[in-house]
Amino acid sequence: MAKKASDTGGGRSQAVHRALKRAILDQALPPGSKLPEDSIGERLGVSRTLVREALVRLSQEGLVELRPNKGAVVSHPSLEEGRSLYLTRIALERLVVETLSGSLTREQIDTLSTHIAAEEAARTEHAASIRLAGEFHTLLAQMTGNASLIRYVNELVARSSLILALYGRPHSSECAVSEHRELLDKLIAGKTDEAVALMTHHLDSITTRALLPRKDSLSDALHAYAVAEGLA
Repeated sequence: MAKKASDTGGGRSQAVHRALKRAILDQALPPGSKLPEDSIGERLGVSRTLVREALVRLSQEGLVELRPNKGAVVSHPSLEEGRSLYLTRIALERLVVETLSGSLTREQIDTLSTHIAAEEAARTEHAASIRLAGEFHTLLAQMTGNASLIRYVNELVARSSLILALYGRPHSSECAVSEHRELLDKLIAGKTDEAVALMTHHLDSITTRALLPRKDSLSDALHAYAVAEGLA
Protein backbone atom coordinates (compact mmCIF):
# COMPACT_ATOMS: atom_id res chain seq x y z
CA MET A 1 0.00 0.00 0.00
CA ALA A 2 1.38 3.37 -0.95
CA LYS A 3 1.99 5.76 1.90
CA LYS A 4 -0.83 8.25 2.21
CA ALA A 5 -0.05 11.93 2.50
CA SER A 6 -2.15 12.11 5.65
CA ASP A 7 -0.03 9.36 7.24
CA THR A 8 2.88 11.73 7.70
CA GLY A 9 1.27 13.53 10.63
CA GLY A 10 2.36 12.59 14.12
CA GLY A 11 -1.25 12.66 15.30
CA ARG A 12 -2.23 9.83 12.98
CA SER A 13 0.74 7.74 14.09
CA GLN A 14 -0.21 8.26 17.73
CA ALA A 15 -3.79 7.27 16.95
CA VAL A 16 -2.71 3.94 15.44
CA HIS A 17 -0.56 3.21 18.48
CA ARG A 18 -3.38 4.08 20.88
CA ALA A 19 -5.92 2.00 18.97
CA LEU A 20 -3.74 -1.12 18.98
CA LYS A 21 -2.66 -0.64 22.59
CA ARG A 22 -6.22 -0.31 23.80
CA ALA A 23 -7.31 -3.35 21.77
CA ILE A 24 -4.55 -5.39 23.42
CA LEU A 25 -5.26 -4.22 26.97
CA ASP A 26 -9.00 -4.74 26.48
CA GLN A 27 -8.18 -8.28 25.27
CA ALA A 28 -9.89 -7.69 21.92
CA LEU A 29 -6.51 -8.90 20.64
CA PRO A 30 -5.63 -11.68 23.12
CA PRO A 31 -2.08 -12.88 23.88
CA GLY A 32 -0.57 -14.81 21.01
CA SER A 33 -2.73 -13.10 18.36
CA LYS A 34 -0.98 -12.51 15.04
CA LEU A 35 -0.70 -8.86 14.01
CA PRO A 36 -0.34 -8.69 10.19
CA GLU A 37 0.59 -5.20 9.06
CA ASP A 38 -1.49 -5.30 5.88
CA SER A 39 -4.72 -6.44 7.57
CA ILE A 40 -4.35 -3.95 10.40
CA GLY A 41 -3.55 -1.13 8.00
CA GLU A 42 -6.60 -1.94 5.89
CA ARG A 43 -8.88 -2.09 8.95
CA LEU A 44 -7.58 1.18 10.40
CA GLY A 45 -7.33 2.93 7.06
CA VAL A 46 -3.60 3.67 7.32
CA SER A 47 -0.40 2.60 5.62
CA ARG A 48 1.68 -0.44 6.61
CA THR A 49 4.42 2.03 7.52
CA LEU A 50 2.32 3.53 10.30
CA VAL A 51 1.28 0.08 11.50
CA ARG A 52 4.91 -1.04 11.59
CA GLU A 53 5.89 2.05 13.59
CA ALA A 54 3.12 1.34 16.08
CA LEU A 55 4.15 -2.32 16.42
CA VAL A 56 7.76 -1.34 17.08
CA ARG A 57 6.65 1.07 19.78
CA LEU A 58 4.37 -1.55 21.32
CA SER A 59 7.23 -4.02 21.33
CA GLN A 60 9.32 -1.50 23.27
CA GLU A 61 6.48 -1.33 25.80
CA GLY A 62 6.43 -5.11 26.10
CA LEU A 63 2.99 -5.58 24.57
CA VAL A 64 4.07 -7.04 21.23
CA GLU A 65 6.73 -9.54 20.18
CA LEU A 66 8.43 -8.93 16.83
CA ARG A 67 9.55 -12.29 15.42
CA PRO A 68 12.01 -12.27 12.51
CA ASN A 69 10.39 -13.60 9.33
CA LYS A 70 7.24 -14.54 11.25
CA GLY A 71 5.63 -11.18 11.94
CA ALA A 72 4.34 -9.66 15.14
CA VAL A 73 2.17 -11.24 17.84
CA VAL A 74 0.64 -10.00 21.08
CA SER A 75 2.98 -10.82 23.95
CA HIS A 76 2.26 -13.60 26.43
CA PRO A 77 4.31 -12.74 29.54
CA SER A 78 4.77 -15.12 32.46
CA LEU A 79 3.20 -14.88 35.90
CA GLU A 80 6.65 -14.65 37.50
CA GLU A 81 7.48 -11.68 35.27
CA GLY A 82 4.34 -10.03 36.59
CA ARG A 83 5.57 -10.23 40.16
CA SER A 84 8.95 -8.78 39.20
CA LEU A 85 7.33 -5.92 37.31
CA TYR A 86 5.20 -4.94 40.27
CA LEU A 87 8.27 -4.84 42.52
CA THR A 88 9.87 -2.38 40.08
CA ARG A 89 6.68 -0.34 39.89
CA ILE A 90 6.60 0.02 43.67
CA ALA A 91 10.02 1.68 43.61
CA LEU A 92 9.17 4.04 40.74
CA GLU A 93 5.69 4.96 41.89
CA ARG A 94 6.97 5.76 45.35
CA LEU A 95 8.90 8.57 43.63
CA VAL A 96 5.74 9.63 41.78
CA VAL A 97 3.87 9.95 45.06
CA GLU A 98 6.68 11.86 46.75
CA THR A 99 6.81 14.29 43.83
CA LEU A 100 3.07 14.98 43.72
CA SER A 101 2.21 15.03 47.41
CA GLY A 102 0.81 18.42 48.38
CA SER A 103 1.43 19.93 44.93
CA LEU A 104 -1.52 18.85 42.78
CA THR A 105 -3.30 21.69 41.00
CA ARG A 106 -7.09 22.05 40.98
CA GLU A 107 -7.14 20.97 37.34
CA GLN A 108 -5.08 17.86 38.10
CA ILE A 109 -7.33 16.97 41.03
CA ASP A 110 -10.41 17.31 38.81
CA THR A 111 -8.80 15.14 36.12
CA LEU A 112 -7.95 12.38 38.60
CA SER A 113 -11.39 12.55 40.24
CA THR A 114 -13.09 12.22 36.86
CA HIS A 115 -10.91 9.24 36.01
CA ILE A 116 -11.68 7.51 39.31
CA ALA A 117 -15.39 7.99 38.60
CA ALA A 118 -14.87 6.23 35.24
CA GLU A 119 -13.14 3.37 37.07
CA GLU A 120 -16.07 3.03 39.44
CA ALA A 121 -18.49 2.91 36.50
CA ALA A 122 -16.46 0.11 34.88
CA ARG A 123 -16.26 -2.17 37.94
CA THR A 124 -18.18 -4.99 36.25
CA GLU A 125 -16.14 -4.88 33.04
CA HIS A 126 -12.97 -6.86 33.77
CA ALA A 127 -10.84 -5.78 30.79
CA ALA A 128 -11.94 -2.14 30.90
CA SER A 129 -11.39 -1.91 34.65
CA ILE A 130 -7.82 -3.19 34.27
CA ARG A 131 -7.06 -0.66 31.53
CA LEU A 132 -8.56 2.23 33.47
CA ALA A 133 -6.73 1.24 36.66
CA GLY A 134 -3.45 1.30 34.74
CA GLU A 135 -4.29 4.66 33.20
CA PHE A 136 -4.76 6.14 36.69
CA HIS A 137 -1.12 5.35 37.45
CA THR A 138 0.14 6.73 34.13
CA LEU A 139 -1.87 9.92 34.76
CA LEU A 140 -0.09 10.35 38.08
CA ALA A 141 3.29 9.83 36.42
CA GLN A 142 2.49 12.38 33.69
CA MET A 143 1.65 14.97 36.31
CA THR A 144 5.20 14.80 37.73
CA GLY A 145 6.62 16.37 34.54
CA ASN A 146 9.61 14.02 34.86
CA ALA A 147 10.16 12.65 31.34
CA SER A 148 12.21 9.62 32.43
CA LEU A 149 9.76 8.70 35.17
CA ILE A 150 6.82 9.09 32.79
CA ARG A 151 8.45 6.81 30.22
CA TYR A 152 9.36 4.02 32.61
CA VAL A 153 6.05 4.05 34.47
CA ASN A 154 4.12 4.02 31.19
CA GLU A 155 6.04 1.00 29.95
CA LEU A 156 5.73 -0.91 33.22
CA VAL A 157 2.03 -0.16 33.57
CA ALA A 158 1.32 -1.33 30.02
CA ARG A 159 3.20 -4.58 30.54
CA SER A 160 1.75 -5.27 33.98
CA SER A 161 -1.77 -4.47 32.74
CA LEU A 162 -1.36 -7.18 30.12
CA ILE A 163 -0.18 -9.58 32.82
CA LEU A 164 -3.14 -8.68 35.02
CA ALA A 165 -5.49 -9.25 32.09
CA LEU A 166 -3.94 -12.69 31.63
CA TYR A 167 -3.69 -13.88 35.21
CA GLY A 168 -5.93 -11.62 37.28
CA ARG A 169 -8.89 -13.16 39.04
CA PRO A 170 -12.32 -11.84 37.98
CA HIS A 171 -13.20 -8.69 39.96
CA SER A 172 -9.77 -8.77 41.66
CA SER A 173 -9.30 -5.06 40.99
CA GLU A 174 -12.57 -3.92 42.61
CA CYS A 175 -11.06 -2.72 45.88
CA ALA A 176 -8.32 -0.91 43.96
CA VAL A 177 -10.78 1.82 42.97
CA SER A 178 -11.39 2.83 46.59
CA GLU A 179 -7.63 2.77 47.14
CA HIS A 180 -7.18 5.17 44.22
CA ARG A 181 -9.65 7.61 45.78
CA GLU A 182 -7.97 7.30 49.18
CA LEU A 183 -4.57 7.87 47.57
CA LEU A 184 -5.82 11.03 45.87
CA ASP A 185 -7.13 12.33 49.21
CA LYS A 186 -3.72 11.80 50.82
CA LEU A 187 -1.91 13.49 47.92
CA ILE A 188 -4.21 16.50 48.17
CA ALA A 189 -3.61 16.71 51.91
CA GLY A 190 0.16 16.42 51.48
CA LYS A 191 0.34 13.32 53.70
CA THR A 192 3.43 12.01 51.92
CA ASP A 193 4.37 9.15 54.23
CA GLU A 194 0.80 7.86 54.30
CA ALA A 195 0.48 8.20 50.52
CA VAL A 196 3.73 6.30 49.94
CA ALA A 197 2.63 3.54 52.33
CA LEU A 198 -0.74 3.28 50.60
CA MET A 199 0.79 3.14 47.11
CA THR A 200 3.20 0.42 48.27
CA HIS A 201 0.36 -1.59 49.82
CA HIS A 202 -1.83 -0.98 46.77
CA LEU A 203 0.69 -2.38 44.29
CA ASP A 204 1.96 -5.13 46.56
CA SER A 205 -1.55 -6.39 47.26
CA ILE A 206 -2.23 -6.85 43.55
CA THR A 207 0.24 -9.71 43.53
CA THR A 208 -1.64 -11.45 46.33
CA ARG A 209 -5.15 -10.49 45.35
CA ALA A 210 -4.83 -11.02 41.62
CA LEU A 211 -1.58 -12.70 40.62
CA LEU A 212 -1.61 -15.76 42.83
CA PRO A 213 -1.16 -19.06 40.98
CA ARG A 214 -4.45 -20.77 40.28
CA LYS A 215 -5.03 -23.91 42.34
CA ASP A 216 -5.92 -27.08 40.53
CA SER A 217 -7.20 -29.18 43.41
CA LEU A 218 -10.91 -29.87 43.79
CA SER A 219 -10.84 -28.55 47.35
CA ASP A 220 -9.41 -25.18 46.33
CA ALA A 221 -11.66 -24.88 43.31
CA LEU A 222 -14.81 -25.35 45.39
CA HIS A 223 -13.80 -23.34 48.46
CA ALA A 224 -15.27 -19.99 47.36
CA TYR A 225 -18.55 -21.64 46.41
CA ALA A 226 -18.73 -23.44 49.75
CA VAL A 227 -18.24 -20.15 51.57
CA ALA A 228 -20.94 -18.46 49.47
CA GLU A 229 -23.42 -21.18 50.39
CA GLY A 230 -22.51 -21.17 54.08
CA LEU A 231 -20.91 -24.59 53.86
CA ALA A 232 -17.43 -23.51 55.01
